[in-house]
Amino acid sequence: MSSNMTKDGKIVLCGANAYEKKYYFNNEFEKLPESIQEDIHIISVLFTEEVGGIFLMAFDDDGELVMQTESDPDDFYYDDVSAGLLVQQIKKSKQELFESLKIYYRVFILKEDPSALLAELEKGNN
Repeated sequence: MSSNMTKDGKIVLCGANAYEKKYYFNNEFEKLPESIQEDIHIISVLFTEEVGGIFLMAFDDDGELVMQTESDPDDFYYDDVSAGLLVQQIKKSKQELFESLKIYYRVFILKEDPSALLAELEKGNN
């Protein structure tokens, strides 16, 4: 398994680990604007600072950005409910950023036709 993929085959964008105090960014996305790279770095690290555990942003087969959290089995401070609530809060407050990342992924990583993608997006907005 590549370090750029999750156990279930999702392509990792970035992740943070509260146990090892580490941040990971997938170099396949190095052409993202620096401000976006900084935003996702901040989101990831702040998540693990607030809730603990391990936090990942990854893309599924459909190009959807998903956020995953997990903890060590012996981590009694990690709270699944708090983690889930924080994920929902991040999704809501950063919706525009995540939509942009999804488009970037589909065009630059999956090599989808940008004009077909725009037509699809316009259909969805009507």
